[in-house]
Amino acid sequence: MANTKIINILGDQSEFLLGHVSKTVDKSLIHAPSPNAIDNVWIDSDRNIPTLNSLQRLFSHGRLANTGYLSILPVDQDIEHTAGASFAPNPIYFDSENIVKLAIESGCSAVASTYGVLGSVARKYAHKIPFVVKINHNELLTYPNTYDQVLFGTIKEAWNMGATAVGATIYFGSEESRRQIVDISKAFEYAHELGMATILWCYLRNSSFKKDGVDYHSAADLSSQANHIGVTIKADIVKQKLPTNNGGFKAINFAKWDERMYTELSSDHPIDLCRYQVINGYMGRVGLINSGGESHGASDLKDAVYTAVVNKRAGGMGLICGRKAFQRPMKEGVELINTIQDVYLDKEITLA
Repeated sequence: MANTKIINILGDQSEFLLGHVSKTVDKSLIHAPSPNAIDNVWIDSDRNIPTLNSLQRLFSHGRLANTGYLSILPVDQDIEHTAGASFAPNPIYFDSENIVKLAIESGCSAVASTYGVLGSVARKYAHKIPFVVKINHNELLTYPNTYDQVLFGTIKEAWNMGATAVGATIYFGSEESRRQIVDISKAFEYAHELGMATILWCYLRNSSFKKDGVDYHSAADLSSQANHIGVTIKADIVKQKLPTNNGGFKAINFAKWDERMYTELSSDHPIDLCRYQVINGYMGRVGLINSGGESHGASDLKDAVYTAVVNKRAGGMGLICGRKAFQRPMKEGVELINTIQDVYLDKEITLA
């Protein structure tokens, strides 16, 4: 029986999620997160020793240390969505130090943010919590708005501030995606040379991915293929939105698909949809962390726990939760992140 608090938060969805038995890809085939992930998975790869050290540092920090799971605080919304819109609910986060303090107070595995945020406090904090420097962004001041991820700094700059890892976003499906793939492939290669781990936000962006009133940007088939391209360019960890539907390839009628993707490798259950994302990361060799998403106020805690349970039972590696945490008083943000972490610490919540 899972933690009573988690069951109460899930409410009427508790049995639906905690009692699910997956009949798609068997859990025995998944490289599930474990305390020995470096020895079990990465030791056979071409990652150099400094990069293995960096991965181990991520897995050895915070409340989830040595579990194989990660809890990361991401704050780059000040660039992606404007600082005013992001920090108006809690203006203390205009001060970059409070972003790092929130990650430390909540026992996160790492803090992911911009060159500016992390660089401004690097000498004080880079040795206290792993830094993940987000190297590219979509700036929102171009008018009319355009959507393109562009580099905001260099890999050497991230290394000089003591970063453990670098993070990047690719808008798969966009007109600029091929250039972004080349940019980030080169950046990740250099990051590995210098011994930093790599995390890729494998997001989709194309107006044609919405059809007949259905948004397929979070479809399991489309998002999982984005993940698969991401691991191909040597992301050590992929970040993806939790799938909310499936059948994007069929509905939009592009690319290629096999009906067994929908009937045998997945189902309509959210855990099975997420497992399809996991298997596209080399059966879990490259860990999947799902995003916490935007804040909806009162439902944030339940939404975050729901996502964490789905991710963990599917075979994912953790959650990256930002706005739900920093757009509220720090104490409440810490409590929310700790509750997410409790899902991964609960040994009764296992692979489906």
